[in-house]
Amino acid sequence: MLHRTKTLSENISKLNLSQHFLRQHCRTKSTRRFNNAKDEDEDYHRVRRKTENQEAQIYLLKSRGQHLLMNPRVLNSIVQKSNILPTDTVLEIGPGTGNLTLKLLEVAEKVIAIEIDKRMVEILHKRVSERGLQDRLTVFCQDALRTEFPKFDLMVANIPYGISSPLVAKLVFGKNSYRGGTLLLQKEFARRLLANPGDSEFNRLAVNVRLVADVEFVMNVSKKDFLPCPKVDSSVVKIHPKAEIPEVDYEEWCAFTRTCFTKKNKTLGAIFKQKRMLLELMKLQEIKGDEVNNTIYSDYHVNDTEDEDGLSNEDNANFSSDVGMDLNLFREKVIDILRSGGFEDKRPSKLSHEELLNLLSLFNRARLHFHGQVKPTNRKDAELASAFGPL
Repeated sequence: MLHRTKTLSENISKLNLSQHFLRQHCRTKSTRRFNNAKDEDEDYHRVRRKTENQEAQIYLLKSRGQHLLMNPRVLNSIVQKSNILPTDTVLEIGPGTGNLTLKLLEVAEKVIAIEIDKRMVEILHKRVSERGLQDRLTVFCQDALRTEFPKFDLMVANIPYGISSPLVAKLVFGKNSYRGGTLLLQKEFARRLLANPGDSEFNRLAVNVRLVADVEFVMNVSKKDFLPCPKVDSSVVKIHPKAEIPEVDYEEWCAFTRTCFTKKNKTLGAIFKQKRMLLELMKLQEIKGDEVNNTIYSDYHVNDTEDEDGLSNEDNANFSSDVGMDLNLFREKVIDILRSGGFEDKRPSKLSHEELLNLLSLFNRARLHFHGQVKPTNRKDAELASAFGPL
């Protein structure tokens, strides 16, 4: 009896193991995105082993955000979602050892890659030459932020985390016309880029970028798909330039949003009533009769020793009555502008682009501007600095 019970128990265990294997096997097959998934898995592990061997000789620099995307399924998805035409020139930033580059070369007419690391450029050239595709690849061993972008149709790139903000700014505010961009970004950064008015993540980054471009979420990417594994997951987003862009001076707009979003959850009335804020605005103005020759630019910060109006005790001690009278008049003018549009009790984090554009128009019609007369000599540096300072 005991022998028969033991045999039955062994049979049940074998049956459970067999069913478990079948379930795992079937579930894996049903979730395959490609017909040659098995070959891709083998290729994935082969390439990863090869890359790991290369990494034993090449030290990846975390300071440059060197995390190589290894999963071929993710690489294929990025290329597929980019809608690349056979006649397209694709710009890739930070190609690394070329995992994405090789995929892009399969579908695009030409790929232009900008890579700052000479070691990566050597590996990239070697891998592309092995495929016989070197004639369709141009590589610039330069800093992408300091390099003038050549003419391109699409940007497709795994963006190093440390340069995400200025690179997105350079794409959407740059002089190059483009059809779109497919970017792999840090997940948290992508969420901020996709945020809408009223969301906790809504910020000046989203406000500035989405003035001129639409941003679309594509998919999330696990940190396990990178080598070495970063600390956070990533997301893929697509950026498309808007067909119609509001008629607004970009430098004026970016300086204006900087002022409003310094304390994005405070009311606009509270933001524009702070003494330090108003003093900074007044310093940047030269008023001659009814004509304003200079404009307003604010990048102030309130420290812990300041009073509720944003003025320290030392500032209050040196605050003359004459300046106080001028400040009160200026404050009244600013608050009147806010009240005329019903903005005094509204918060920047909940305003739409249309509302922000309306408020900026009210200030400008009152001859108050947010961008100074003194401009940097380098236009691109001015755009990046004004649009994407501390967020």
